[in-house]
Amino acid sequence: MSVTTADLAPARAGGGSRGISAAATFLAPATLVVLVMLIAPLLLVIRFSLNRYDPTELMIETVTGANYLRFVTDPFYLKVMRTTLGVAAASTVICLVLGIPLAYRLARMQSRWKTACMLAIVLPLFIGSTVRMVGWMILFAHGGLVDNIAKRLTGDGFELMYTTFAVIAGIVSINLPFVVLTVQSTLETIDTRIEEAAESLGAPPGRRFWRVVWPLALPGTATAGILCFILAMNAYATPYLLGGPRFAMMAPILYWEFSTNNNWPFASALALILMSTTLGLTACSSLFIPRRYRV
Repeated sequence: MSVTTADLAPARAGGGSRGISAAATFLAPATLVVLVMLIAPLLLVIRFSLNRYDPTELMIETVTGANYLRFVTDPFYLKVMRTTLGVAAASTVICLVLGIPLAYRLARMQSRWKTACMLAIVLPLFIGSTVRMVGWMILFAHGGLVDNIAKRLTGDGFELMYTTFAVIAGIVSINLPFVVLTVQSTLETIDTRIEEAAESLGAPPGRRFWRVVWPLALPGTATAGILCFILAMNAYATPYLLGGPRFAMMAPILYWEFSTNNNWPFASALALILMSTTLGLTACSSLFIPRRYRV
C-alpha cells in the first residue's frame, strides 16, 4: 500500500497545531508574569499621571493633562531635563573614550594576566553603587584626599563635592565596566586575520582600527553607549549623594515629588516623560547607526 503526500498532509497539520499549542502552553506563564509585572504597573502610572493633585486631598481622580503641561511650561523642570541629558551624554562619551581602548586591549591580549585584568574590571560590580559613592564622597569632600593634596601644593583647598564633575565621575565609575565588557565581547568576535590583512596592505595601526575594526565593532559599541546612556539618565544615588540637594536630575526630583511632596500624579508624569525621552533617544540612535554603516 502506497502513502501519498495528500495522506500525510493531515498528520503534518495535526503535528504542527499540537506543537503550536504546546509552545503556547509553555509561554503562557511567562506572558502572564510580563503582563502583571510590567504592563499593569505601567498602565497604573499612566492613569496616575492624568489625575489631579490637591494639597489637602492629595490625588483626585480625573483626566487632565495639567501635569504634562506643568513640565513643559516650568523653566525649572526643563532645566532639570537639560541637566540630565547633559550629564548622561557627557558620561556616555567619557565611558566610550575610556572603555574602547581598554576593551580592544583586553580582546587582543594573549597574556596569562588577561583573567586578572578581567577580574579587576568585573570586581567593582560586586560592590553596591551607594557604597562606591560614599568612597567618592570621602575622596572629594572637605578634608578629603583631593582637598589635602591641593592644600599641600597650592595652600588652598579644592573641593569637588556637589559639582557636575563629581556626578559625572561617579556615573562613569559605575557604567565603565558595562561598556568595557560589552565592547570587549564584540571585538573578540572580529577575526584578527582581517587586521593582519590590512597590515599586509600597509595600513598603520590607527588606520587599521578606524577603517577595519571600528565599523565591525560599531553595533556592539552602540549597544554599550545606549546601555550607558540609559543608566546615566536614570541615575539616582550618584546625583543625590555627589551632587547634593541643589544638583537636580530627573530621578531625584521624581523621588522627591513622590515621597516628600506626595504629588503622585506629577511624579507619574515625570516618570513617563523620563522613560519616553530615554526610549526615544535610544531608538533614534539605534536606527541611525545601522543605516550609516550598512554594508
